[in-house]
Amino acid sequence: MALADVILSRRDGLSARLPDRLADLRGPRNGVVVLPVHLTWHGLREFDVSSGDSRLILYSILLGQGRRADLARFVNAGRLAEDWPELSVLLGQRARRACERRLGLLCQA
Repeated sequence: MALADVILSRRDGLSARLPDRLADLRGPRNGVVVLPVHLTWHGLREFDVSSGDSRLILYSILLGQGRRADLARFVNAGRLAEDWPELSVLLGQRARRACERRLGLLCQA
């Protein structure tokens, strides 16, 4: 990989890992999700997506560390849109902008 590619991939980060459309996020709306070890090596792997607090933690982990396939598998488009006003303040500015641009997520003022 060329140095320019490394620099661009680090700068893009989440943008490169996000699916092209919000509809590509097909995760469950209810139930318990068990994340693979590559996402949560510290032991907290089970998340109840029916619970708002648990889901915010889950989505924060996925947006911060997940691969494109992880996001598509574990994040539910409807839940993400509903949670976006609260979730967006937990993310860094770059991640927030990437999600808003790519997925059309906006906070309601």
